[in-house]
Amino acid sequence: MTPSPVLPDVLVPGLDIVFCGSAASAASARLGAYYAGPGNKFWRTLHAVGLTPELLPPADFQRLPDFGIGLTDMAKHASGGDAGLPAGADDPGGLRARIETCPPRILAFNGKRAAQVALAAWFGARHPGYGAQDHRLGACAIHVLPSTSGAASGFWSIAPWQALARTVNAD
Repeated sequence: MTPSPVLPDVLVPGLDIVFCGSAASAASARLGAYYAGPGNKFWRTLHAVGLTPELLPPADFQRLPDFGIGLTDMAKHASGGDAGLPAGADDPGGLRARIETCPPRILAFNGKRAAQVALAAWFGARHPGYGAQDHRLGACAIHVLPSTSGAASGFWSIAPWQALARTVNAD
């Protein structure tokens, strides 16, 4: 029997963007909400770049489809920081199947690690840069964003998030 995912996917037809992280953090797993760690900038960033009209708390993650946004993770059955994920936790095939079943306009990776795993498995691409990628998953564009995790603050830049928001809002 397959274990339940740490956090449920937020995937419905017709979304503008689906954000994909590596795995739920320990705080997110404990609280049952995406990007729930106190140092995570995800919710503030969504609001700051204009992807949500209000600052949502992590507990309201199920409201994101109202704003054209969905959520998933590369590793659905593990939680914790990237370095602590068990071998085999990543599931790029499962991620691809979920995205192909419910394709958004854009798949945006929140952090490079999940993007590297997926793009290497799907296209053989090993070192994606931030921003829009040359590869597509069917009609779905792919973007790589700096992680909003507090643990990745040394790599933080809001600029790729702003560019993504401009792309979404231009259409």
